Amino acid sequence: MFLKAEQIISGQAGRAYANIDGQNRELLYLKSVDAMAEKRKTSVRTLGRTGEQFKAAGWTGKGKMTVYYMTSLFRELMLRYMKDGTDLSFDIVVINEGNGDRQTMVLKNCNLNSVSLARLDVGADHLDESMEFTFDGAELLDSFAG
Repeated sequence: MFLKAEQIISGQAGRAYANIDGQNRELLYLKSVDAMAEKRKTSVRTLGRTGEQFKAAGWTGKGKMTVYYMTSLFRELMLRYMKDGTDLSFDIVVINEGNGDRQTMVLKNCNLNSVSLARLDVGADHLDESMEFTFDGAELLDSFAG
């Protein structure tokens, strides 16, 4: 048995939503999103061993998304924080689909680290922007069958 090319999920076959202020918004302008959960580990030294061992001591959720520069939504959220200190977290739902298979992941309590406030580029055919964020929870709603 071997993997067939037609079984591979396309990077374009999916959708993403953000629940912001109680409203579900489809992120049609999303180009890419990548969210990673990274374990925080502490080193442990014990008698009888010359090498260090490691023990999980928590985790950190970090992500990055790139969107076409055609929405003011994220700038509005950042300006809200800059003006009155209201920091809004939101959930992002990422759905990968293809070949009758599907995975749905919810990233909980996403919070933006940085947002472009203004962009111009005379050499660009289109503008996009990258935003980093943190999250503090995740839930797998649908799993790939394979």
